[in-house]
Amino acid sequence: MSLSFAPVWLLSLLFSAPVAPRAQAVPPAPKLEWSADRLLTWDDFRARPNTDRLAALTSSTIDATIGCVDYQFSGQVTAVFTPSESWVRNAKGATPALLRHEQLHFDLTEVHARLLRQKLTLVKFDCLHLQPAFNNLTKVAFLTWQRDEARYDQETNHGLNAAKQQEWDQKIQQRLQALAAYAK
Repeated sequence: MSLSFAPVWLLSLLFSAPVAPRAQAVPPAPKLEWSADRLLTWDDFRARPNTDRLAALTSSTIDATIGCVDYQFSGQVTAVFTPSESWVRNAKGATPALLRHEQLHFDLTEVHARLLRQKLTLVKFDCLHLQPAFNNLTKVAFLTWQRDEARYDQETNHGLNAAKQQEWDQKIQQRLQALAAYAK
């Protein structure tokens, strides 16, 4: 069933360093929606490295589309991966552990997408004043997500601390399970 939103606002929350556009003959790969059935592969990482500091970078986004039809609030929240902004320095030499670390960045994005979906079911929006209320809600959601992402990299040393990486892997999987009711 397709819903028509009027008016519709699109808010994209990004957690990635911007990548300078590069000339290319082929259009960039489309964004990938998060799915438990579809894990990332190194082929999904299409951008060129933009720093010497990291071995790989995952650009993930929370897309939220909201609106009101006949004064009834409706919203869609999707965690997406952006191949054209994600990169790996050396895909042939990259370890499965590094790919798992990057997958968990995307999984953590899904955790926060589910948290936002949960909040959208709990909050009663006034359709006449939708934008300010939604902006406030997403600002807090974005800051929480950004802190989680930074703490993940800090505590795991970008995946190099195997014990902490395992802890975060379990923690993120538990959070996904706890929020299963808010899966897309």
